Amino acid sequence: MARKIADIRRPEIVDALYKAIDEDGISLPGYDQIARRGEMSRQLIRHYFGNVDDMAVALCDALAAVYKDCLMKGIIAADESRRLEVFLDFYFNFLSAKGLPKPADDAVYDALFAYASTSDAVRDRLRDQYTLLQMTLAHEIQISHPELHQSGCQELGYLIVVVMYGHWKMVASLGFSEDYNRVSRQSLDRLIASYTENYTPQD
Repeated sequence: MARKIADIRRPEIVDALYKAIDEDGISLPGYDQIARRGEMSRQLIRHYFGNVDDMAVALCDALAAVYKDCLMKGIIAADESRRLEVFLDFYFNFLSAKGLPKPADDAVYDALFAYASTSDAVRDRLRDQYTLLQMTLAHEIQISHPELHQSGCQELGYLIVVVMYGHWKMVASLGFSEDYNRVSRQSLDRLIASYTENYTPQD
């Protein structure tokens, strides 16, 4: 069955938005910049995206889809006992040699987070996506450590998301060495171990 023209054009516009942010800086670009990057008209962009919020939300979804695809490939290739390890290794870019590099999208996420301070739609979408990541990590921790209380798994899920996000801001945005990838990755193993050894659920 033939694809609808919107199913072709909308991803092309989102890709142009991504390129404009990645190449021109952390502020969300205007329609003219996006049009130049995508070699398309401003009118075409406005036809498919009537406002910047809708376009930014579509970009959030496109970024999330890339991560989901990479993680699914990694999980399919791993045995059950290594799923959590695959998740964490992927997010700290230790699966590049296996064809699963972490996307180099930190400047784009910086722009979306900055824009989220003035856009309820983008803030809600990012919060939902990071909450899903937290819950997914909590689930994987529960599978790997069934002895750990569910609330401890959820706390760890949140802390891991915070470490991952903060780490990449330091490396990608501030120029810290990627040698810290290993430092941050190993700290999560120690954090998880501390929970499995000492965690007591709060009343």
